[in-house]
Amino acid sequence: MNTTMSAEPGVATRSPMSPRPAAQGQSRTEPGADALKSTAPIRVASVPAGHVYVRHLSPVGESADPAVVRLADPDPDDPRRSAVSRWWPPVMLDADWVHAHADEFDVFHLQFGFDARTPDELRALVAALRAEGKPLVYTVHDLRNPHHADRREHDAQLDVLVPAADGLITLTSGAADEIARRWGRTALVVPHPHVVDLDTMERMRAVREESATAAGVATAAGDATASATGADASAPRPFRIGVHVKSLRASMDPLPVIETIARSIEERRLGTAILQVNGHADVLQPDGARYDAELAGFLRDAERRGVLELRIHDFFTDDELWEYLASLDVSVLPYRFGTHSGWLEACRDLGTAVVAPDIGYYADQGPVLSYHRDGETLDAESLERAVIAAMNSPRAEGADIGECLRQRASVAAAHLDLYRALLS
Repeated sequence: MNTTMSAEPGVATRSPMSPRPAAQGQSRTEPGADALKSTAPIRVASVPAGHVYVRHLSPVGESADPAVVRLADPDPDDPRRSAVSRWWPPVMLDADWVHAHADEFDVFHLQFGFDARTPDELRALVAALRAEGKPLVYTVHDLRNPHHADRREHDAQLDVLVPAADGLITLTSGAADEIARRWGRTALVVPHPHVVDLDTMERMRAVREESATAAGVATAAGDATASATGADASAPRPFRIGVHVKSLRASMDPLPVIETIARSIEERRLGTAILQVNGHADVLQPDGARYDAELAGFLRDAERRGVLELRIHDFFTDDELWEYLASLDVSVLPYRFGTHSGWLEACRDLGTAVVAPDIGYYADQGPVLSYHRDGETLDAESLERAVIAAMNSPRAEGADIGECLRQRASVAAAHLDLYRALLS
């Protein structure tokens, strides 16, 4: 991996890491092994530590003597205990925690989870780290917070964190360019690792292969029957388009997207395609805490007309989410603003195509079919074209396990390089 580190404090410069597959020149059997050798592990206070993104910053099958050790998330209800599943609100963001635990970590790495912190509280965190001599690394996932309708608070938080960080990372070259324009800082570009666990990816791939084989046998049998009876044997599985309204974060604007696709289906411009809309009960049930009467009313009316399939449920477990995404041919992201998407990465892992708005840096993350979105305005024609393009494209096989292994090693090595440079 061709890597150079700037001598200027807090600025890392590196040739951007390629998306899957990972950087060239690494062994498939021991990817990045030399880069990960170290005499003592670097202890990282990671905010958070238990999130799947952070877990996948370590190489697969890491040895009993890892180069990087990330502290467990403290339990928000009792910071003396490690959290098993709940990490929010992150206790490590308290300046008092930094002072009390400074001898337990070498590097402080902030990923996300600071939504509820004021700029002054973040300044206090930075000051505590400075006082304890601990370098701050910040991975810029969001240049626009998907949970905030008003961007000003997040901008103010970034105005504290980005200039103060000793090392900056982001996921795409487009985001790195924006960081350079806004703050004059150079961010190391490290791509998002896979989201879906490797065993599930292998299982889903096997299911798809079995389905394709079964479809081939069924087609052959149908052709024979058709030849004897004169019937039409062509009955391909309908193309399935998914829109998930989740719990309507501020960044989501699903109704125009659903209206556009539903109209295209109703006017028979998408053949036999099926529009499947999934949503959480808190948004689509009248007694839900975030009930959206307009959205729910449209969906129920469209369902009665046979234009879409509506599925209302509570939050998916991880396994349920992966099964859902794998069942779709394309997932349409109904975002009005944003930066990067873990949902997009999960779709790539499972071989599900993604139609995404041309905002943020979704297209920089990996192959997507883009439609135009300008603030509150959706270009319906471009959305329909993107869906048709997905229908006319062969289905991807999903992420290659070998590529995921190599990328995990490259991602881990990139983080280790940065940590070592800051501690040298």
